[in-house]
Amino acid sequence: MSEKKTKLQLYQACLNFIENRFQTVQNTINEIQESLLSETKSSAGDKHETGRAMLQLEREKAGNQLAEIEKIKQILSKVNIQNTHKKVAFGSLVHTTKFNYFIAISVGEVMLDNEKFYAISSSTPIAKLLLTKSIGDKIQFLNDTFVITKIE
Repeated sequence: MSEKKTKLQLYQACLNFIENRFQTVQNTINEIQESLLSETKSSAGDKHETGRAMLQLEREKAGNQLAEIEKIKQILSKVNIQNTHKKVAFGSLVHTTKFNYFIAISVGEVMLDNEKFYAISSSTPIAKLLLTKSIGDKIQFLNDTFVITKIE
């Protein structure tokens, strides 16, 4: 598989991850909104008000999640998959003797053509160790040592 194609597929997997999270939160907000609208005033006023307050809190929490998703989307939009790097940087695809990493946003494991990649944020501990390293550099992480074999 070509290097550019792999980066494009990883980028697309990150976009899909964000879109799925967005849809899940949006569905939650819609359900909360429907619950708020269908909530009718009952004779047990305090119970009604408590229920509405809980729904409002859930809606606020979901709104915060949407804001976080938007931030992540902005970060991902700064990845230029056309760039190749001599040293590990944001947007790099890093092959090591242990694992392969796409430094963009934290998505976790992504399988492409039976090959495992980890999409990680540049703020994760492993990414902090990888950033600015070059091919041949050794990395020690969690009692494990591995070598960078390729940077795209």
